Amino acid sequence: MQRLQAFKYELLPNGQQEWQMRRFAGSCRFVYNKALALQKERHKQGQKKLGYAGLCQLLTKWRHSADTAWLADAPVHPLQQALQDLERAYSHFFAQRAGFPKFKKKGRSDSFRYPEPKQIQLDQANSRICLPKLGWLRYRNSREVLGTVKNVTVSKHAGKWFVSIQTEREVNWPIPQGGAVGMDMGIARLATLSDGTFYAPLNSFKRHEARLRKAQQALSRKVKFSNNWKKAKARLQRIHSQMANARRDFLHKVSTAICKSQAIVCIEDL
Repeated sequence: MQRLQAFKYELLPNGQQEWQMRRFAGSCRFVYNKALALQKERHKQGQKKLGYAGLCQLLTKWRHSADTAWLADAPVHPLQQALQDLERAYSHFFAQRAGFPKFKKKGRSDSFRYPEPKQIQLDQANSRICLPKLGWLRYRNSREVLGTVKNVTVSKHAGKWFVSIQTEREVNWPIPQGGAVGMDMGIARLATLSDGTFYAPLNSFKRHEARLRKAQQALSRKVKFSNNWKKAKARLQRIHSQMANARRDFLHKVSTAICKSQAIVCIEDL
């Protein structure tokens, strides 16, 4: 069967590359918000919503307009992907799978995506990847990328840049191991199985509580939006990121252990 899998790594860009990535993420955010504002204005005037093809034609005009000529500095494919994300958000809204699309804010989920594999070069031996208008970027090569590269997403989180490489490869159908088991989620115990096995919670908050409290106190004493306030905020973000990473790693390990030891897992429908 075909398996789509993403391999995520921390990027190690130089100053020029980091500046360019911030610009590209800002350009994608601008295009998304401008298209969303246009769709809302057309709805207010009783006009039909523009489709993805119509938005792409407007994007070409925006890139050649004197007011937004700086959009031409960013790769065109990530900008088109921002419009595709908006189209997908509208589809989820009309299908009642999500709320109405919202405007994106600076500093929240800054990212952009390269959908064309022919424009991407991956050199795993030297731990680097080549992306359009960014050149070769080094990354922390923690594991091997398996399969054929389909697309690449660059994102920023807690002051660090990451690259997610989605691949496709052929794998064998998994063979079920074990039998059927029921699972109950709780607080004192993260999960309790009907065969008596249980998993204790990680309690990552208690482990970082003292550091978190000091970082929050330091942030509260700084003048808002000053340079020292930004540094204190970055320290606080790093602590929250460490806590989230620890929880995510723990949940992946627990879920993997349960899936490998049981063929069927039954969970209460709340």
